[in-house]
Amino acid sequence: MAPDRQANFEFRDEELLASVVADLIGDVRHVAVGNASPIPAAAALLARARGNGRPYVSLLGSQRHTFWTDGGRELFDCAGQGRIDVFFLSGGEIDGEGNVNLVSVGDPDRPAMRFPGSFGSSYLYFVVPKVILFRTEHSKRTLVPKVAFISAPGGSDDNVHRTGGPIALITNRCLFSFDPERRRFQLESVHPGHTLAEVIVNTGFEFERPPDVPETPAPSAETLRLLREVVAPELAEVYPQFAARVFGAGKSA
Repeated sequence: MAPDRQANFEFRDEELLASVVADLIGDVRHVAVGNASPIPAAAALLARARGNGRPYVSLLGSQRHTFWTDGGRELFDCAGQGRIDVFFLSGGEIDGEGNVNLVSVGDPDRPAMRFPGSFGSSYLYFVVPKVILFRTEHSKRTLVPKVAFISAPGGSDDNVHRTGGPIALITNRCLFSFDPERRRFQLESVHPGHTLAEVIVNTGFEFERPPDVPETPAPSAETLRLLREVVAPELAEVYPQFAARVFGAGKSA
């Protein structure tokens, strides 16, 4: 556990990330979370707990938190109708223009590394107003100068109709905001226990930063209570191992 520098209690890295992402979600109607995304799912449920039922949260793989009966196809249809306000994307590679690679690295015929695949990421990147990028491995291997393959472009030309795109990138080390006009990230804060020098040396792309980079605020006692008492039991439906490891949810006394 990492020590909370603002209070006399402790929190886990996952709790910090969930708290920050919940703040990024803001006051919206509907947040959707895809597969293999336990931290975004925790953040979405935290935002809902803070908002007394708003936003509505849809989790792929959940029976409780979804109105879909046909999974991904209904998610895409819902997004195309403008009924999803926030979504999350990760990638094997992410570059400084917000481009995401979910396909491969190296020769396309004989790739050095193969990723899971795009799975409609480009479509959702274009139509969901607030896309939050996340990557829990912040290294020059993952945050690169230029992705080897563009699965989902961070920006588009002026003659391309686009209602969605990235607003931020959160990693295990820091938080970046994204400027869609300049197609460039700006460092907003560095997480407790990490340093600006560490962020610079582990980031493959150039980014803007203020003269004094603040530390990411630690989660409050109330946020930790909501995560551990309200969010964790709900999260365990879809991510039982994650909920047990981080929150102890589902473990016998």
